[in-house]
Amino acid sequence: MSLARRTQERLLAMKAASAPAPGSGHTIPTAAAPAAVDHVRAVQRPGGSVAATIAMRLTHDLRRLSEIKAIDKKVAAKREMMPEYLPWIDGVLEAGRCTNGNQLGPTGADLVLPTIMIWSIDIGDWARALELAAHVIRFGVAIPKQYARDVHTLVLEEIAVAALKVQAKGERFPLDVLEAVEELTLGVDMHDEPRAKLMKAIGTELVAAANGATADQAGDLADRALAKLQRAQDLHDRVGVKAQIKGLVKLRAALPAPDTEQAGTPPVA
Repeated sequence: MSLARRTQERLLAMKAASAPAPGSGHTIPTAAAPAAVDHVRAVQRPGGSVAATIAMRLTHDLRRLSEIKAIDKKVAAKREMMPEYLPWIDGVLEAGRCTNGNQLGPTGADLVLPTIMIWSIDIGDWARALELAAHVIRFGVAIPKQYARDVHTLVLEEIAVAALKVQAKGERFPLDVLEAVEELTLGVDMHDEPRAKLMKAIGTELVAAANGATADQAGDLADRALAKLQRAQDLHDRVGVKAQIKGLVKLRAALPAPDTEQAGTPPVA
């Protein structure tokens, strides 16, 4: 994709998303760079033809994916397809960043962004997935019907399951990603089982951190891990953390008690 085409798609996506939704009273964001605003204002139909092209491309790519059977080949195909959508996605995100409130106009290709959010999870691009999830949540973007879950549950469960698969192989998963998912979904009403998976994944990562930490750090990490794993057990009694909890209790008992004496305190006469 040429630089000119990438720029055009990004700007037209920003224009399309910035257009007022019917009855919303929404206005075009003024925080965008003046040159970008001048460029998109010159387009008679905000992203109309580009949106149709992007939507058609997604339909074609989804059909192609449906014909691929192996999961690893699907992931490879999504990774190959992704760059074609990123200029459009970046434009929609920019419109969101330049908008006050939580309303954006329809773009004519509204399934693209939530689909790319899901693909980002599938290929392990956690930073992009979380950025897109925050946009989807803020603006109430509908996710494709075939996923049959609300966006909070979808993002939480898919990333938690990905983490648990990595951890089951004895490998580490980014703790900051798991904690960002926890923050993004904090207080959201959902079934207990998906949230138990996230608590297990966080707890498991904290256990690994505790096992590799100094004695001073290990106690705090073990306490945090125990709290998460016990929460997972409370939410879903078959989540599979009982052995980890027992091991943590033994680890915690073997660690030295925190030093509560204040350095420099004079002895009592």
